Amino acid sequence: QVQLVESGGGLVQPGGSLRLSCKASGSISSMLTMGWYRQAPGKQRVLVAAINSGGNTNYADSVKGRFTISRDNAKNTVYLQMNSLKPEDTAVYYCNGDIKLLDGRIRGYWGQGTQVTISS
Repeated sequence: QVQLVESGGGLVQPGGSLRLSCKASGSISSMLTMGWYRQAPGKQRVLVAAINSGGNTNYADSVKGRFTISRDNAKNTVYLQMNSLKPEDTAVYYCNGDIKLLDGRIRGYWGQGTQVTISS
């Protein structure tokens, strides 16, 4: 019914920037709280940043001041602007969201993930 599709990952050098996008499609009434998570090899998936329907944001301490989450409700898209990237930011990044469906139900969804690799 609903798909979250991430894009924008890739290989960049330390200090570089990337912008991830997550587009929701399907039987969507509205996006509620949306978030970006990441999972490095051998580690648990952790929250990187989240934004609620009012535009309030929160960030992991490790990315504060470097990453910015934003949303475009008209496009059903959430973004993660990542600046000053470090090798330790290397991970698969996943989009997660609570979506209000056209029938009024609220369901949580995950995207398939996009690889971000920071290396010289």
